Amino acid sequence: MVRAQREAQPVRFTVEASGDLLIHSPVWERALVLGGGQYDFAPLFTEIKPYVARADLALCHVETPMTPAAPASYPIFNTPPELAKGIKATGWDACDTASNHSLDQTQTGIDDTGEALDHAGVEHTGSFPSPAAQRKPVIVDVHGVKVAFLAYTTDTNGIPSPHTWSVNIASPDAVLADARRAHKLGADAVIVNLHWGGEIVPEYQSEPSPGQLSLAKKLTASSLITAIVGQGPHAVQPIERINDKFVVFSEGNLISNQSPEAGLPASSQDGLIALLDCVAKGGHVRVRDVSYVPVFVNHPDFEVLPIGDALRKGEGDPTLLRGSYGRTVSVIGHGTHIEPLPPKLPG
Repeated sequence: MVRAQREAQPVRFTVEASGDLLIHSPVWERALVLGGGQYDFAPLFTEIKPYVARADLALCHVETPMTPAAPASYPIFNTPPELAKGIKATGWDACDTASNHSLDQTQTGIDDTGEALDHAGVEHTGSFPSPAAQRKPVIVDVHGVKVAFLAYTTDTNGIPSPHTWSVNIASPDAVLADARRAHKLGADAVIVNLHWGGEIVPEYQSEPSPGQLSLAKKLTASSLITAIVGQGPHAVQPIERINDKFVVFSEGNLISNQSPEAGLPASSQDGLIALLDCVAKGGHVRVRDVSYVPVFVNHPDFEVLPIGDALRKGEGDPTLLRGSYGRTVSVIGHGTHIEPLPPKLPG
């Protein structure tokens, strides 16, 4: 009945996607202060929560493994599992756990990360506790439309995988095989998250590399793929239409300690929340438009600020916020069916 109704009446829904949750030591130390001796990450995302919670399907990227062991920062990460509670409280429905840091805590880190998200009630994919789990795609019902979420990383910083099924490694054949399986299991749409590691694009590069473009072109050429979202180089990269499919190459960092004070480019404090406006009709799902919310990681409190809202409320340093907005919009721009929120800054 639902499918028959959808044939007659289009169903519109929004998919949210955002950048790296990269939990350096100053970030978890701030969460410890906010929680009064227990980790509470949710306040760091309070200002972006409306954009996440309002989406019909909200997707996040968990860059670092979460285990109960002592937290650790770059280059081998371990994040307090309480991050999963903050993810749930912010409104994310499903998270990608495939990254170049997925194996930082070996298979134990993968297993514990999945358990933390399970306990919080958040779907997840990209790294797995078993071969059976890897073969089972995450498919979410969005107003009667079945949306599959698939996730991959291009590399694991040279750390060998404990098992062939531990982490999804991106290749055209692997992604398309998984997308085909998802459709056979009832998916109407397939959203693919690609985490671009250093083997395919240099860090802090704002333009897609030849390797990124090649993979995106091969995937979008297939009718199995609805859209691609991604992150990894710690910088915002363009949103493009390739083979009439939208590709959000990189949403940048959503939260991290990266900044000019850490000796890194100013763009490492920039990010975006992508909002994919989707329509399902006649058994086919397409993305009509993509709007994006430029965000900025405010130091030293590590609150993620939607730049337009922050300026309107008088939050943060207006010079830094305007500079961040300008950098992000200069990369993404205003295009056909691609627009920043807000379209221009107040004042």
